[in-house]
Amino acid sequence: MTLDWQCKHFNELSAEEIYQVLRLRIEVFIVEQNCPFQDADNKDQQCYHLCGYHKGDLAAYVRIVPPGLSYKEPSIGRVVTSPAYRGTGAGKALMTKAIEVCSFIYHGMDIHIGAQLYLKKFYESLGFKQCSDIYLEDGIEHIGMMRDAAQ
Repeated sequence: MTLDWQCKHFNELSAEEIYQVLRLRIEVFIVEQNCPFQDADNKDQQCYHLCGYHKGDLAAYVRIVPPGLSYKEPSIGRVVTSPAYRGTGAGKALMTKAIEVCSFIYHGMDIHIGAQLYLKKFYESLGFKQCSDIYLEDGIEHIGMMRDAAQ
């Protein structure tokens, strides 16, 4: 499946695009994962937002977080694939594109992510390595992972 990619800074997003992003994040992170947390965390306004569309539907999304906001390094966060597009390769395509975009914007910098523990092997397949002990975030086990800029 081919996705049409759009990467925009928050202030470039339309109201409809913001709505689609928030709707998908709430659908998966809050409703599906049964994890009540403050998704609107005042970081979005400083981030780039990478959206993958299939025939006009938002199939996959991440936010590209600048260095110094979540970690010393730039980060890829709020990684989400729509339930309707799981099993299609959209998640791997999303992360591959996100790494490419993050590396372009923040050239020469490592990428730091907070990954759900059950996705460790997935992120390792993309060049990330565990860099922290397991920690709980919103009741879900996570680990810190880094991807070397030289890759």
